[in-house]
Amino acid sequence: MRINDKINVLDDDISGVIVKINSESVTILCDDGFEMEFEPSQIVVIDNHLAKNAFRSTSAKKVLSEKAELPKKQIKSIKPKDRIKPAMEVDLHIHQLVPSERGLTAHDKLNIQMDTAKRQVDFAMSKNIQRVVFIHGIGEGVLRAELEYLFRRYDNITYEDADYKKYGRGATMIYIHQSKKPNY
Repeated sequence: MRINDKINVLDDDISGVIVKINSESVTILCDDGFEMEFEPSQIVVIDNHLAKNAFRSTSAKKVLSEKAELPKKQIKSIKPKDRIKPAMEVDLHIHQLVPSERGLTAHDKLNIQMDTAKRQVDFAMSKNIQRVVFIHGIGEGVLRAELEYLFRRYDNITYEDADYKKYGRGATMIYIHQSKKPNY
């Protein structure tokens, strides 16, 4: 492999001339005028007098046979317990939502939390996410009651307590049934 050798790229319909060679890459000037870098194993040198039969050289046959022997990628199967994991978690603790709580009244905090919850429900619906866990904490139950009121406004949402082992009593999981539209 030398500068000015004509080459073809193995995995793409790209051909050109070598303009620069270093230990880890080869820079080629493509036939369409762009410079591109490839690993030496990704290109095949074509002898100019063999340009019509580009893959006659023994090195090209060797490289192509090595490429053909690569194992197929395995498709990873999803375990049943992984299928039921919530697709999205939303932590509604106020310190997770604002940089500083200073100067916020309880009403302001609740409004920020509810706006975040509404925005996340709309986002989940737009992205076809079917399960969302809202982490609200235990507290006095005001945020939980407001969340339940919000969820009841949708015909396509059902809700229940989230997994006790993981979240304790301070989280609610919603299920979004994508075939229906919001109620309001």
